[in-house]
Amino acid sequence: MHIPVGDDADTPGPTEWGEHSHGVGPWILEHDTPIPDDPRYDQQLLAEGDRRNVVDAYRYWTREAIVADIDHRRHPLHVAIENFGHDSNIGTVVRTANAFAAAAVHIVGRRRWNRRGAMVTDRYQHLVHHVDLDALAAFAQDNGLTIVAVDNTPGSVPIETAELPRDCLLLFGQEGPGVTEQGHEVASMTVSIAQFGSTRSINAGVAAGIAMHTWIRQHANLGRAW
Repeated sequence: MHIPVGDDADTPGPTEWGEHSHGVGPWILEHDTPIPDDPRYDQQLLAEGDRRNVVDAYRYWTREAIVADIDHRRHPLHVAIENFGHDSNIGTVVRTANAFAAAAVHIVGRRRWNRRGAMVTDRYQHLVHHVDLDALAAFAQDNGLTIVAVDNTPGSVPIETAELPRDCLLLFGQEGPGVTEQGHEVASMTVSIAQFGSTRSINAGVAAGIAMHTWIRQHANLGRAW
């Protein structure tokens, strides 16, 4: 399965989090060993330090090396979100998908999206754009993926008791209107998240996190988590 990397896939600099935030300093200040001769390491990061939003195991690694390593253990979980407005939740969805090593995030509709919430994790997450839901459905069929819509609508199955397919594509709608009518039509099933308060719906980014973690609990090898 070929999945293109996102549009902004250039190698990040050493200070994604800012000058005085997380991360490590230059190698020679952090380690009592010579600078390693390893092709996975970025020479600029070794010299200047690494302040990126990555786990410690990936400190000083190049972006390409990090993506390649994650590719060896990505899950057969895909995530799609309809982007017919300019929903700031898309960045949160991308960040969460990266945390769970999802195979890809699919943006349906407008190509441009608000990347701020992704916290630069889109550099390490495969992103795919589809012009419409028909194109998404064709991708799912070609790759043996079952589309599961996540929306609190009549007839939906509680996600708390649902068995999600292993080869799964979770589909989310925009904040407010939720999954479109066509989105429900291309989905094989719709699952809902239990709510007990007064609000009509929970934040789309939060809903995506709950749904992805449900899949992780059912299908992931939890012994391989960081």
